[in-house]
Amino acid sequence: MTTEKFWSKQAIQDLVKEHQFQSVEQIQSTLKDMFKDVLEATLKSELDTQLNYAPYDHNKETKNSRNGYGKKTIHTEYGDLQIQVPRDWLGEFEPVVIKKNQTNVTGIEDQITALYAKGVSTWDIQDHLQGLYGIEVSPTLISNVTNKIMPVIKEWHNRPLQPTYAVVFLDAIHFKVKQDGAIVNKAAYMVIGIDLDGNKDVLGIWIGENESAKFWMSVLNDLKTRGVQDILLVCVDNLTGFSQAISACYPKTDIQKCIVHQIRNSVRYVSYKDLKRVTADLKPIYKAATEEAALRELDQFEATW
Repeated sequence: MTTEKFWSKQAIQDLVKEHQFQSVEQIQSTLKDMFKDVLEATLKSELDTQLNYAPYDHNKETKNSRNGYGKKTIHTEYGDLQIQVPRDWLGEFEPVVIKKNQTNVTGIEDQITALYAKGVSTWDIQDHLQGLYGIEVSPTLISNVTNKIMPVIKEWHNRPLQPTYAVVFLDAIHFKVKQDGAIVNKAAYMVIGIDLDGNKDVLGIWIGENESAKFWMSVLNDLKTRGVQDILLVCVDNLTGFSQAISACYPKTDIQKCIVHQIRNSVRYVSYKDLKRVTADLKPIYKAATEEAALRELDQFEATW
């Protein structure tokens, strides 16, 4: 079972149906198989980098070549695991992630995941491995390893979605990254959906220069392309043009704006000395369970202020 297949949502569903898991141990066994695939793919990438030629490519610049696989038993958090380690004819291959005489890799599971998630560049990943293992690896090796992960990420991001979601939350997280030698602002557009069975799922993450209604429009169109036909309720902040973008893609969807943002807009011209009291009196209006109750609270607010 390949890593790509394991991380496919449909493949996971098929796997559950096929095996009918009855215990945590059975699930752990499946995770063990996945970790084995990741380790073997990483070792293969290391040998590919060292030989610097593709399999079956006769136009190579080295006298060395691939020489099958050897078996090795290692200790992991999932228990003992037997993996296949690629070999070379000249015996020059020195694995980095799992060294020749290393048999205990407990904890490396998280580090392999962090290999892609930690940094925005190969140099950051180099620093991560240097600090963790005291080893130096080339940018080419890092690129080869992360390239093994990219198809999994792409498959996840393009996976088909359900036709209807009860609630969808749309928001962006702002952060600073180093790009071309300069610090720039980026926005990670997050979409979290709750389906009709009450299950929560991250529908996607998109990276943009900054948050804008125009970019949100492209995100919503992407959701539509991936199969989302209807959303009952969308929860958003009060970004200008956001509601219009949602209505353009999903005209029947109800929009719930963030209460915090609405209160902030309401107290924009309130003096600082009255801010806490006004904010406290506004909350019952927005938290009311019905429209009638909200109107009663509004009348009370107007009578007070």
